[in-house]
Amino acid sequence: MIDWRSSQFLAVAMGRGRTHDLRLWRESAFRLAPDRLCLADSGYQGLARHHEATILPKRKPPRKSLPEVEKACNQALAAVRIRIEHAIRRLKRFRIFSERYRNRRRRFGLRLHLLAGLLNYQAIHPI
Repeated sequence: MIDWRSSQFLAVAMGRGRTHDLRLWRESAFRLAPDRLCLADSGYQGLARHHEATILPKRKPPRKSLPEVEKACNQALAAVRIRIEHAIRRLKRFRIFSERYRNRRRRFGLRLHLLAGLLNYQAIHPI
């Protein structure tokens, strides 16, 4: 979870191997307050059943085009979510998270939390 205003990491979660985003969210202990707005990407299709205040991009109907209004809504959502994607990119600059992890799995969560904390500190106190 990333705060889109400050680009700070609120919570990080990890799964064993390849895990779908929504499944990882369900298995994590982190929950949003019902009044908090959640801006998610299409990896979280179905999250609206669990959290009412979720905004997802609209999908194109099969063999039809997306109406212009929904295209504009998707573009507006993408313009807000770009800060979240940039925060994820900052984390993936560390190759340990963008490539195959070859060290002990037991230390992976510790390293993930440490680097997220460092990036939060850097977001508050820019160099």
